[in-house]
Amino acid sequence: MRTKVCLVLTAPTLKENLALVELYRHWIDIAELRVDCLCHEDRLEFRQFPEQANIPCILTVRRKSDGGQYVEGEGARIALLARGLAFADINPKKNFAYIDLEEDLQVPSLEEAARAFNTRIIRSVHNLKGPETDILNRVQKLRRTKDEIAKIAFVPRNLSDVTRLFHEAKSCSSEEFILIAMGQYGLPSRILAPLIGSSICYTSSEQEIRSSDNPMGHLDPITMNEIYAIRSINERTRVFGVTGSPLLATSSPLIHNKGYRTQAINAVYIPIKSDSIEESIEFAEETGITGISVTFPFKETVLPNLSEISAETGEIGACNTIMRTGHGWNGYNTDGPGFERAILAFLGTRDLRKFHVSIIGAGGAARAIAHAVKALRGKACVFNRTTDKAYELARQYNFKWAPLEMGSTTLIEKYSDLIIQTTSVGMSPNTEQDPLDFYVFDGHEAVYDVIYKPEKTRFLKRAEKAGCRVCNGYTMLLYQAFMQYKLFTGVDYAE
Repeated sequence: MRTKVCLVLTAPTLKENLALVELYRHWIDIAELRVDCLCHEDRLEFRQFPEQANIPCILTVRRKSDGGQYVEGEGARIALLARGLAFADINPKKNFAYIDLEEDLQVPSLEEAARAFNTRIIRSVHNLKGPETDILNRVQKLRRTKDEIAKIAFVPRNLSDVTRLFHEAKSCSSEEFILIAMGQYGLPSRILAPLIGSSICYTSSEQEIRSSDNPMGHLDPITMNEIYAIRSINERTRVFGVTGSPLLATSSPLIHNKGYRTQAINAVYIPIKSDSIEESIEFAEETGITGISVTFPFKETVLPNLSEISAETGEIGACNTIMRTGHGWNGYNTDGPGFERAILAFLGTRDLRKFHVSIIGAGGAARAIAHAVKALRGKACVFNRTTDKAYELARQYNFKWAPLEMGSTTLIEKYSDLIIQTTSVGMSPNTEQDPLDFYVFDGHEAVYDVIYKPEKTRFLKRAEKAGCRVCNGYTMLLYQAFMQYKLFTGVDYAE
């Protein structure tokens, strides 16, 4: 059974919701009308919505306690559900195709009315307080009859809760169900819904996602189809991903998945938010993922978990790519070569032998960049808030080092031919931060920031305003991603 893509409709008017159905019609299979979100007047008129939308619809009146907007009495809510089933038409397309009834809702007349006109019952539980366990038992108890669809949605505390969901879903293959881990940790459960076996994958409009803090972790239907190709995911699909935290600004899925589609490779690349690299590896091993891009803050903590590392990874002391083999995980670093290609293109030069370079930061990205600067024959000084880390990195390449503070301004000026910002400071959503706010640009500097979302950080905007040449980290992301792509697939990226 193919997973159906569902658009959740939460606009206050039927007119707005119908417009959203039209906007996304090409990318959805069904729509869920959230009657609890409708204004009072439209709550009286929603019965004709399935006919107007001309798409199979789910009738839902979600209570506040289940994450919805309905706060009135239970009797009034049952009356609304009954209104949606009333005056059923002989043409099933004019009726609601599904109705969502919670596990604790005991109204036999509603169930009888639904079954009389082939409206399928989704028997749901929404746990906003923590994970669900013993999934098979929960699914079997939720489905009161074989024609019902069990829906379990919960808020995971961490990625391990999502890993457990994938593991337990394997025992539910004979049941019909919808399993969802909500929030950013649970995003893989939505994208990989076909591999879990979920009947429905829920999405929201881009407008709804932007206007809220998106606690459910929804994606919009276009993203789900055009980036993650959910309708093409099957048991033969190879899965790759990027892991880190907070992982809100990554463009890696767009790059990798575009490559798979262009070259007709049956693969998908997903974001995997995690609190530790160990949880990420555990998730990968459970779900069959064989290649992971490693980003902030795991580029150094991943090393003890690897059975083998490339020579370059050992020299840099940081890893941004891991591949699973029969003997464990192997580590690689594509950041260094990716930066080399990006910085030479930016500067229009063959090396850095004439450049005095300031490296801001001393984390995993800084390690790869310092390695590249040395390979390109540049002279550098490492500036970092934690001076021990600055000293450790600088000593490895015989660079200068200093604390990242106003007292180091003169030294930054000395190493200001090229200033490279390698930290996460200024990344979305904290876009007003500037790691070098005490430094005044005079326009002669070339300035590179590894951050690419936002396109121009406050740091880059200040530099550009002063007349500096500036570049963000997107080109570095591209070039290192091309190398990862070949490691994952064995073929060159079609640029």
